[in-house]
Amino acid sequence: MERKTRVGIFESENPAEIQLIKSKLDEAGIANFTQNSYMTFTTTPTATTLQVQVDLESEQKAFEIIDAYLQESDLDLEDNLKK
Repeated sequence: MERKTRVGIFESENPAEIQLIKSKLDEAGIANFTQNSYMTFTTTPTATTLQVQVDLESEQKAFEIIDAYLQESDLDLEDNLKK
C-alpha cells in the first residue's frame, strides 16, 4: 500500500473558516483532512488551531483555490467598508 504525504495548507482557530475552506476544496474535488493541534506556548494551553491538509500532489491546486477565495473575501470586505 502506497503511503500518501499530506501537507498543511491552511490554519485557523475559527472552525467556521476551516469548514468554508474545506467546502471550497471539496467543490474542486480535492480530498482534504483536518487536524487539531495545540497552539504554541505563546497562547493559552487550551487554545487549539485547526489545520487543513491535502495530499502533496494536490497542494498547488489547493493553494490556488484558497488564494482565489481570500482575494474574493478581501474584495467583499473592502466593498462593505466603503458603504
